[in-house]
Amino acid sequence: MRPLLALLPLLALLAASGVHAESAVNAEPLFVATLADLDDKPAVMAAYKGKPLIVNFWARWCAPCREEIPELIKARVRYKARGLEVIGIGIEDKAEAVREFAKAYEMDYAIVLAKDKGLPLMQALGNTRAGLPFTVAIDRKGNVVAMKLGVMRKADIEAAAEAALK
Repeated sequence: MRPLLALLPLLALLAASGVHAESAVNAEPLFVATLADLDDKPAVMAAYKGKPLIVNFWARWCAPCREEIPELIKARVRYKARGLEVIGIGIEDKAEAVREFAKAYEMDYAIVLAKDKGLPLMQALGNTRAGLPFTVAIDRKGNVVAMKLGVMRKADIEAAAEAALK
């Protein structure tokens, strides 16, 4: 009973933020994927297995995606010492264009390109509508512990980070 009571504040924060917990979704599809880095070289996502993550699917043309970038940057700084990684998965094909965009927006977290794997990967992680932006929080065990379709505000990102770090 005590462990359940300890989770109540986190569940309340998740509910208030619009981020919802997902216990039935496993992040294995992410960890078996090979995407592309900003030099258009293979980026093996298995390198992130065992780490708490916030994974944000986005695109340059998506205005709500651009809106949440500053908060994701701040979250990376805020939670880095606790081991949290932030990964931006661009639903894009052109590495050079994304590299320039990431530089202009000062995106200092890991950025990879999904190319043709983006929509199936989002759907495998629980985004059945394949909309953007879409964010998942993944714990060290590889479980999706929170997700949100739509803009992540500061409170949303903090709730997702805390869920991933539990």
